[in-house]
Amino acid sequence: MGLNLLDKVWDAHTVRELPSGQTQLFVGLHLIHEVTSPQAFQMLREHGLPVLFPARTFATADHIIPTDTRQRPYRDAQAEGMMSAIERNCREFGIRFFDAQSGHQGIVHVLGPELGLTQPGLTVACGDSHTSTHGALGAVAFGIGTSQVRDVLASQCLALQKPRVRRIEVTGGLGPGVYAKDVILHIIRRLGVKGGVGYAYEYAGAVIERMSMEERMTVCNMSIEGGARLGYVNPDDTTYAYLRGREFAPAAGEFDRAVVWWRSMASDPDAAYDDQVRLDGADIAPTVTWGINPGQAIGVDEAVPRPETFPSDEREVAQDAYTYMDLEPGARIRGTRIDVAFIGSCTNGRLSDLREAARVARLGRVAAHVKALVVPGSQAVARAAEAEGLHEVFRRAGFEWRLPGCSMCLAMNPDKLVGRQICASSSNRNFKGRQGSPSGRTLLMSPAMVAAAALNGAVVDVREMLGAER
Repeated sequence: MGLNLLDKVWDAHTVRELPSGQTQLFVGLHLIHEVTSPQAFQMLREHGLPVLFPARTFATADHIIPTDTRQRPYRDAQAEGMMSAIERNCREFGIRFFDAQSGHQGIVHVLGPELGLTQPGLTVACGDSHTSTHGALGAVAFGIGTSQVRDVLASQCLALQKPRVRRIEVTGGLGPGVYAKDVILHIIRRLGVKGGVGYAYEYAGAVIERMSMEERMTVCNMSIEGGARLGYVNPDDTTYAYLRGREFAPAAGEFDRAVVWWRSMASDPDAAYDDQVRLDGADIAPTVTWGINPGQAIGVDEAVPRPETFPSDEREVAQDAYTYMDLEPGARIRGTRIDVAFIGSCTNGRLSDLREAARVARLGRVAAHVKALVVPGSQAVARAAEAEGLHEVFRRAGFEWRLPGCSMCLAMNPDKLVGRQICASSSNRNFKGRQGSPSGRTLLMSPAMVAAAALNGAVVDVREMLGAER
């Protein structure tokens, strides 16, 4: 029996097996940001420890920075303190920091791949739950906590339990107006928000293979929302073409030698898996969350499910969702009025996401009662979008074009919902209070669906708008 990618990468990075049954795993790439790193650096100081391999750690600022201005000091004193701390820590410990002046600032999970830092066969760690994004390039990528950030800084290693592997094959093809975001929301809906506990998800099948790298990042990004420890796609020619010529990717002749090794890390045709799931891409429609976790999702033409359709142990959560979201079981999600539209985040803030949203934005203007934001995932994304004139498309349609950052995904910055506002969002979590208001409500969907909702002031089926375009 052959090996899957997780087996190969795990074996290549194993330092030793620990008495606890965990593996001491070497971390090839460590990414940090301003929120989960200050305490880790302070712990190093308290123990008199250096950063062991500073050249393997890269930093950016994304969570707390405002998207309407870069003027310092920030209005939020806590945000200013976090920014000052990461600037000081990177200087003191010799870590490269991609700040706004570098031209590379952006969301950490957008930055790593676009710079070529993330590569197949690597282990990647970051103090952020959506580190699974990097698995799109065939890496094994873990979100970690602050004490583990300290461990990686000090030792370049983590103590981890090896997960089992579930292969999720998405066969066939996707219909028009159906995107990678719909695929991953459909997977989480089918398998549940706890279905992946103890597993790594290997995404495969014709639908995944045809996806661009940016689409694969969207799928892998939300693996954690399905309970999985990580998600990945086997590296292939799409991966290698994406990496060629990027700043930190192997150069010239070294690149071809790297490809030989990267190919060897892909799962063997006869690889063993702990579980396998097959889904048909033709069954996937534009998908919208109706509740308070990403698994509470339905096709845009479906109704909010009734309590009796849930297993008994899920009915209490469903009832909580009906009450919080102010939705009636059996009501159609289509037509739900929105107040805010947000396009961005580490899930859907890349150039291809903005292009698809702009296709829709060209067809009208933002409804008068809707506040609509477009937030590029990085300075590089912003430059590329502006070179194509996408920022002007959005502005003419009534969207605000913002500076790069996490923005309204988790609202640790000034971009927040107010009161009971309801937001059509291209981000990754619809938890209670996630977007800055304790009572704010979130409907997750693809960037194109968000743009369609912004223009109509309510949830609509983007397929009808794109059909009109043709």
